[in-house]
Amino acid sequence: MGADGETAQVAEQTTRVLDRARAARVVRLPDRWLADRVQRMIEPAAVRLELWDGSSSYAGSLAPVGDILVADRRTLWGLAVNPDLWFGESYMAGRLEVRGGLEPVVETLTANVAVPTSWLHRLKALLTRSNSLALARRNVHHHYDLGNSFYQLWLDRELVYTCAYFADPEMSLEDAQVAKLDLVCRKLRLRPGESVVEAGCGWGALAMHMARHYGVKVKAFNVSREQLRYARERASRDGLSGLVEFIDDDYRNVSGEFDVFVSVGMLEHVGVQHYQSLAEVLRRCLKRTGGRGLLHFIGRDVPRPLNAWISRRIFPGAYPPTLAEVTRQILAPGGMSVIDVENLRLHYRDTLAHWSQRFAAAREQVRTSYGEAFRRAWELYLAGSQAAFATGYMQLFQVVFVPRESPPPSWTRADVYEAQFRRHPAGAD
Repeated sequence: MGADGETAQVAEQTTRVLDRARAARVVRLPDRWLADRVQRMIEPAAVRLELWDGSSSYAGSLAPVGDILVADRRTLWGLAVNPDLWFGESYMAGRLEVRGGLEPVVETLTANVAVPTSWLHRLKALLTRSNSLALARRNVHHHYDLGNSFYQLWLDRELVYTCAYFADPEMSLEDAQVAKLDLVCRKLRLRPGESVVEAGCGWGALAMHMARHYGVKVKAFNVSREQLRYARERASRDGLSGLVEFIDDDYRNVSGEFDVFVSVGMLEHVGVQHYQSLAEVLRRCLKRTGGRGLLHFIGRDVPRPLNAWISRRIFPGAYPPTLAEVTRQILAPGGMSVIDVENLRLHYRDTLAHWSQRFAAAREQVRTSYGEAFRRAWELYLAGSQAAFATGYMQLFQVVFVPRESPPPSWTRADVYEAQFRRHPAGAD
């Protein structure tokens, strides 16, 4: 967007806030007291809070990174009482605007404003509803069954909705996503004729990549019917139906024995209450000799509930685990030993930057098809996620493991990185 476009957008945002505030022009003494309290909370981020009459108590020594424009009293109270939820709710509804760029303002807030971890937050995490089979399907439907055409507006051509791997910082998103698929395959050291089970397969890009380039047979489980429909059509069109089977079922119902278990971007949706179920799947489905697996997931350094607004509007039922939770509650009970861990946090930051740019380019199409509130919600979700990975608030882990009694497939992972992108000879087109 050029300078003229940015100026016009800021003017449009300011006008919208002022229009909404006409009925609440008067700023009373309690409003100013509450605004002072919110301003002190966000002052370390060098963000200025502006009320509906244009006033602000910002007194920071630095020039503000940006401004939060509050349209009404309800929004101000929401920010004071539950900012974790009401920043997103108010932005989505157009009662809060950000001046100075959404990404930089959200990033500095993420980096510098402490999120409360009170007993109330911990209790809320404990009381979060368990991801039963029915609820898990409903949660997946909420996010992934929005329509394949929506995701085609801003994802890469393979529809890979997980962290890409920028082996070269100048890579396009398309190339970085293919590089990620191949990195997973190389870490798993796939060999022609092996059997693979994938838990949570998205639109099928990894399953088809494994079959096409590494000659393995894949059973891929998913409970998103929109994604499964697309994946099956694509596999049939590409002549891969004999190697890849897309199964409409929950990961907990996996049966049979496999050489390889892989899950990319699904663990975040399992929920702490069901880690034991996943451990049991690993124990019963992975070959005890020669078997190996990989978990690719969004995680944290310390246990913390997911942002309340993200939980409500974007990812109901989700929980990003720590490495300790994964090893202690899933892999160890499943009889697995960790042989490799890598953190791709900054790769996800860059992936989200690409997605945000593409989403911004499609903003009018999204608004026309889904409405302005939906567009603003997803704009904020992408910006907030980018900020979380940029600041280290979120991590992206890849963990490779084997059954405890099985020797690691290699003594070193150096050969995994011999080439930035390499196809297995058995998968030559």
